[in-house]
Amino acid sequence: MATSGWRPGKRIAIVGGGPGSISTGLAFIKRGYDVRIFERQPECKAIGGAVLLSTPVLAILRSYGLDLENVGSYTVTYFKNKSGAERVKLPFNAEVERRMGIKGWHYGVLRSSIFKKMLDLVPEGVIHADHEFTSYVEHEDGLELSFSNGHRVTADIVVGADGIRSKVSQQAFGDPKLFHTGIRLWLAWCDHIPGIPPNYGVISHDSQHQASFFPMLHDGKPGFEWWVVEPSWDGKPVPEDPKAHLTAILKDWQQPMPRFLEATDFETQVYRWEIFNRPSMKKWSTGRVVCVGDAVHPVSPYAAYGMGMAIEDGYFLARALEGVDLRDLRAVNAGFKLYEDERVNYVNHNMEFARFLGRMFHSVPRPFANLRDMLFDYTPLLSNFLKTGYLKKAEEETLRLKELQVI
Repeated sequence: MATSGWRPGKRIAIVGGGPGSISTGLAFIKRGYDVRIFERQPECKAIGGAVLLSTPVLAILRSYGLDLENVGSYTVTYFKNKSGAERVKLPFNAEVERRMGIKGWHYGVLRSSIFKKMLDLVPEGVIHADHEFTSYVEHEDGLELSFSNGHRVTADIVVGADGIRSKVSQQAFGDPKLFHTGIRLWLAWCDHIPGIPPNYGVISHDSQHQASFFPMLHDGKPGFEWWVVEPSWDGKPVPEDPKAHLTAILKDWQQPMPRFLEATDFETQVYRWEIFNRPSMKKWSTGRVVCVGDAVHPVSPYAAYGMGMAIEDGYFLARALEGVDLRDLRAVNAGFKLYEDERVNYVNHNMEFARFLGRMFHSVPRPFANLRDMLFDYTPLLSNFLKTGYLKKAEEETLRLKELQVI
């Protein structure tokens, strides 16, 4: 792929340099647009440990030219209690597998590994580092973006892909009204541990915590991502010794969860996140400005879908604007509306569903938590809830991506 100059009607400025930004840029470049990505850091760099990518996300990355060979490890997912008793086995959809040519549903990858593969697809001259966005001014025929280094750029549209505290989103839509979701995430990864079945992942709970693991690949080598979710609040003190803290949580947990503690370097392979969200939005665009990813829909880890939804957003946005002369504001707004019609309700459902799961598993008082756990242990309630609330809509969305199917 190659980019030409900076042609009126084709000029797309993307603020932010994360996966959603890179996906947006690649999707527009494939459609013949001129793209410039502005990142405030000295380079585009993924932060955090491992991540789960689902089938539609992998199919989108494949369409950009990313080779899926050894990109990740597919996983059969089980929900269990802390003692190891099975509550739910998430099924694979044979029709999705057949049409997309991708086995399974979730793939574990190291975030930095998959992001590097995405960056390798970006042509030279597209990414402009050390550009901290400050503001934009919208004109009838375009926008002017300003950066803290004094640089100014004129574009036809601007895409805000600059994260949960997005300056683009804040200027366009006002105060995001961020709120703490009541959970803290410890996200970690480690090299391969023998004795754990292949393609096997577990999401397990006690009355207050979640402890989970998935197989993954990093630079083609097998390993595991694992994480612990605990109740939290804005301002909750951070443990001085994270390893001792997590060891105390996992001491009575079914194997292999405790084994991950010793296999992990807590200095370099563990990341802590306080999880914030914002109220759901019905519009992600205004005028010549549109946003993707966390800039408009930060997601709780219960969706296992934050990076994936940002990647999807970029693809859907470019598809909605394909062939549009971006000088034509009416045509641009029609494309934005199509993008929002395809994405907003679907994404909001996933964001709100994940937030609800977080409250259900971590904010229920103990007598009711015990009743909840009995229902999950001895009835199909959790199975039905996950299949209808998460898998069904995701699979329907995937099957609508006909242009990405191999059959």
